Amino acid sequence: MNLASQSGDAGGSQLLFANFNQDNTSLAVGTKSGYKFFSLSSVDKLEQIYECTDTEDVCIVERLFSSSLVAIVSLKAPRKLKVCHFKKGTEICNYSYSNTILAVKLNRQRLIVCLEESLYIHNIRDMKVLHTIRETPPNPSGLCALSISNDNCYLAYPGSATIGEVQVFDTVNLRAANMIPAHDSPLAALAFDATGTKLATASEKGTVIRVFSIPEGQKLFEFRRGVKRCVSICSLAFSMDSLYLSASSNTETVHIFKLETQKEKPAEEPTTWGGYLGKVLMASTTYLPSQVTEMFTQGRAFATVRLPFCGHKNICALAVIQKIPRLLVAAADGYLYMYNLDPQEGGECTLTKQHRLDGSTEPPNEILEQGSHDRPLVAQTYSAAVSKGRGRQRATAAHPRDRVTGLMAVPTDQRAPLVLLETQPVRQFVHASVRSHTRRLFFFLPPPPPPPPLPFPSV
Repeated sequence: MNLASQSGDAGGSQLLFANFNQDNTSLAVGTKSGYKFFSLSSVDKLEQIYECTDTEDVCIVERLFSSSLVAIVSLKAPRKLKVCHFKKGTEICNYSYSNTILAVKLNRQRLIVCLEESLYIHNIRDMKVLHTIRETPPNPSGLCALSISNDNCYLAYPGSATIGEVQVFDTVNLRAANMIPAHDSPLAALAFDATGTKLATASEKGTVIRVFSIPEGQKLFEFRRGVKRCVSICSLAFSMDSLYLSASSNTETVHIFKLETQKEKPAEEPTTWGGYLGKVLMASTTYLPSQVTEMFTQGRAFATVRLPFCGHKNICALAVIQKIPRLLVAAADGYLYMYNLDPQEGGECTLTKQHRLDGSTEPPNEILEQGSHDRPLVAQTYSAAVSKGRGRQRATAAHPRDRVTGLMAVPTDQRAPLVLLETQPVRQFVHASVRSHTRRLFFFLPPPPPPPPLPFPSV
């Protein structure tokens, strides 16, 4: 991810670019003085694999898995792509394009160069241009995603500049595969899973994240970050087993969603007032506008992370390091943050380590001092957090204020009327669509079943 626009606001950070490689085993960093690679095999130590100072102002640096092949773009020559063998220190080839290079994507078969209104598809073996996708909708951010799978080698890019259409292109057979109408607003983030059969999307509103099957384009999952505010999604990332999906933004919260299909259970008659109320609320969704009904069916975050900053660009990844699932966040403030993820319980993840991307490590007291504004960051071990019960708190919503509390049942003498009221947590989302329906949604339902009779006391 290009961090150049935020580097001046990141407390003197030299970072211009940061990205994880295709299997999340290393981190590539572009700086004002060159570029470097870090190994992600350990949490306690951030091992620097390689550093190059021959090229200044590196705004794009992409490594092919754990090989020595690297693609580089500099701010001093933004239209020129260099492909190098960094261990030998040799340049394999270079290409010049008609416009500024905004993004470069690699897998074992293809190299993709993204310009604002075109995409170039190269054969990774000899770097020949196989195909050019011209006259694409304006894409000033260089948004695109390339699957790392050899069997499903797809490229995804915006199909429109005004709505959230995704164009899926088969880079092996060099033909369009599908067009997916993913969102109403323009796209902000795209990500394939490791198998190339799932594509995650987010729009500029940032409230809803969707997962589609590839190449069919069928919607598999839909997750909601919240209804309180719109945010700018910085990155989406699947875990290598395609079971988890992380989403980072310009806020201090990273959301982790679990991609599992809920098993349908046979319906049971409720025996308590709470159970009856739940059944009533679910039945009432058929009377609500579709925008409100979707809020009841969208999944919520399985786990969350509270970052010690807000407003910086960042990129996240889900990796298994030393046999423990971790969330990694590289940010424009010049740090790499490592969090533990509880794969069973979820909840709020705990910070394990914080590394400066110049190779040094922050001492524990300095980590505490960099807590975010109203949420000071508490450094503690994963085992300590679990023993205190913090790791067992399942995150059912992105924030307590995001929970929908606008539906409430009011019991009467004989019947239980259901009233849809306009309350502060949902007002911004449902005010316009529900106001005209409120009077018509006052209806009566059968009373709840009577409680079971008490046993007759013995004499």
